[in-house]
Amino acid sequence: MRIALCNEVVAGLPFVEQARLASGLGYAGLEVAPFTLDAEAPHLLPAPRRAELRRIAEAEGAPITSLHWLLVAPAGLSITSADPTLRGRTLDVMERLIGLAADLGATLLVHGSPKQRQVEADGDAARAEEAMARAGAWAAQHGLTYCLEPLDAGQTNWARTVAEAVGIVERVASPGLKTMLDVCAAGHGEAEAADVLLRRFIPAGWIAHVHLNDRNRRGPGQGSDRFAPVLRALTETGYAGFCAVEPFDYHPDGPTSAARAIGYLSGIMESL
Repeated sequence: MRIALCNEVVAGLPFVEQARLASGLGYAGLEVAPFTLDAEAPHLLPAPRRAELRRIAEAEGAPITSLHWLLVAPAGLSITSADPTLRGRTLDVMERLIGLAADLGATLLVHGSPKQRQVEADGDAARAEEAMARAGAWAAQHGLTYCLEPLDAGQTNWARTVAEAVGIVERVASPGLKTMLDVCAAGHGEAEAADVLLRRFIPAGWIAHVHLNDRNRRGPGQGSDRFAPVLRALTETGYAGFCAVEPFDYHPDGPTSAARAIGYLSGIMESL
């Protein structure tokens, strides 16, 4: 189990300083939100820039492990829309982002993007599931994993629990498609604790990634959620993937939030 930092936490810094800070604090890598690389069209990032970002991250000791917040840019995307033009545009972006992940050296993509997956009419859920099937197939072609992220009902009305996401992944049956667990979302939307869910679904092979954040939207150690049970469950189930620290409220600022989180988590890991 290794801990990465979601780069939007320190997105105000140049990319080289993001990687340097993450490495210096003890993170094993960076999980990158594509919109931090290009606010309008990150899926079209030129090949030389992709190679440069990968080189920088690896040289600084914080290689790019994964991508998340996939459909924030370009604006207006949707995996549920019945509009063929919009759907084609969205699927094209998804396929290109998978190529971007491969070029950056990542092994995994996290599909959260709640505003781009709202179910409002008949057929919307089926279209969302079919988009996941395509993404899983594209990811498998690159040797990557595409993770459908369960998000609570306050954020979306599709794939709101780990069990719902597992059902989708099981029906799609693609080796490139898995699910994951976000501790904050689980705290708001699951009937069971995060560690209980991890103990059930990791041995079955469904969970390929974990986001570490408190249900108050701050980093681990900055709220009432206790992360020792979560890390113990990951250790005892033999989880060998990455966990990414993903606060949304950077208190008192991004670098301090990042430092507080890794210090807190490292202390727990040493005691296990």
